[in-house]
Amino acid sequence: MSKFLNNKLFRYLAVFLFLNSAILPVKSSSALAAWALKTNGVLELRTKSNTNLKAYFQKANQIYGDRFWVDFPGELKNPRTIKGNGPIKEIRLGKPSKGKTRLVVEFKEETYLAPLTWRMVGLDQNRWRIKLFKPKYSFTKIGEGFVEKRIKNVKKGQSSKYMRKKVHNYLQLPNVKQNKFSVVIDPGHGGPDPGAIGIGGIRETDVVLEVSKIVKKLLSEKGVKARLTRKNEVNLDLPPRVSFANNTNADIFVSIHANASRGKRRDINGLETFYFRGWRGRLLAKKIQKQILRVSPGSPDRGVKQGRFYVIKNTKMPAVLVEIGFLTGRLDARRLEKAAHRKRVAYAIAKGILEYLSKVG
Repeated sequence: MSKFLNNKLFRYLAVFLFLNSAILPVKSSSALAAWALKTNGVLELRTKSNTNLKAYFQKANQIYGDRFWVDFPGELKNPRTIKGNGPIKEIRLGKPSKGKTRLVVEFKEETYLAPLTWRMVGLDQNRWRIKLFKPKYSFTKIGEGFVEKRIKNVKKGQSSKYMRKKVHNYLQLPNVKQNKFSVVIDPGHGGPDPGAIGIGGIRETDVVLEVSKIVKKLLSEKGVKARLTRKNEVNLDLPPRVSFANNTNADIFVSIHANASRGKRRDINGLETFYFRGWRGRLLAKKIQKQILRVSPGSPDRGVKQGRFYVIKNTKMPAVLVEIGFLTGRLDARRLEKAAHRKRVAYAIAKGILEYLSKVG
């Protein structure tokens, strides 16, 4: 990669790379369903579910100005060029190679850009967002198709209000009865046992402890008595974790971990949640798995499974073990090394727990 970046003819800056095990057939239609470059400088995309995206930035040369582009699997039927406005010179949709679609945003000269700060955010399994610039002057939206999800059975004129309400509702954690429930959160590993070691030296113990602390805080704010089996980097064996949960008569036990693949294969990513027995354990696992997938679009769903891990086998209450991603996987590791994503995962786990408590409580 370093040789590629240093080549005088091609100075590409890789902004992001999303990978998924499922790749569309070469002859399929384009995975790009709709796009919009909005007046605030945000590019939004709608794609087929779990699409692989590759995006790059290239500095201006003698032929082109600064360019940002995204490649999608699937064949584009009608290549076209769309005239820009404001800082945008033009937008091109083409076929860089057989079975591919490319969306290119070319900027005008002297447009200030900071590509090293750009981050692509997955809104769900179909939609993506990245802020490319801050408009200094008036800018008119450019786009094709509907980026937002279509809403059925909504009267004309109510869709925007409905969508705002829907987004607001998702951001609100469910309410449960105050001071009724007790939850034990177990950050895996700790002390001399760092757990999995991932790309760039990222350690499982550090990731899961941070996520667990945020989960505890979110639950406490909802009136749930939440406790951690460990609050710092200490050596804690498995039996004391189980005893702590059993002695506190917790309603549920949630152990949080991060995965690693054999051989540290970077193409293996995904999320999974284990339970040992009972419909309550399975329900808790399903609630959490659903939510962590929502904040990790593109990462494979490895499912809800029965497992015989010591901490979920020997606890008296419904218990699950959550694997929030592969620290050895290219996609998962890039996300988990970022504080913002760890907060999203913690929020998702807390939401799954609260949904379970509201259901069974």
